[in-house]
Amino acid sequence: MAEEKQNLLQLYRFCFLMLADAAEAQEVFHATLREAAQLAAGSEAPRNRLWFFRNARWRCLEAGEQGLQAEAVDLKQDELAESAPSQIEKLEPQQFAIWISGAPEPQRTALALFYLDEFNYRELLSVTELKPPELSKLLCDGRRQFQAWLDATLPRTET
Repeated sequence: MAEEKQNLLQLYRFCFLMLADAAEAQEVFHATLREAAQLAAGSEAPRNRLWFFRNARWRCLEAGEQGLQAEAVDLKQDELAESAPSQIEKLEPQQFAIWISGAPEPQRTALALFYLDEFNYRELLSVTELKPPELSKLLCDGRRQFQAWLDATLPRTET
């Protein structure tokens, strides 16, 4: 029961990271659960938890196409700094979600799943439908871009 609750929380968090809008995330989350319930009623229950994330991903992508689009900004990119954890602590969850939701697809999905810290590499590959080198590049680039965004949003303080 606790594991199922955790899976549902992570599914909602995934939707929120993908969309950066609580109402839209709730809508996608509930639509995904309704579809799973309908399938289960027809003896076609989803096979595993990854089904929920794949289904929610496509719903988020569809909803995201209708929402605000991110503006392209060119920032100097660095590896994650030692100060990154202290910078991240100062962020509001909404800021982080806005940053992830602004990434181009499939990087957005890869980052949202990666930062949930819930999936192993094989599961990330399965949900994102990417090849290992593609996923690795998207995550590495995303982490560098995230550090650049952190530095622009919350400049590092030298100690």
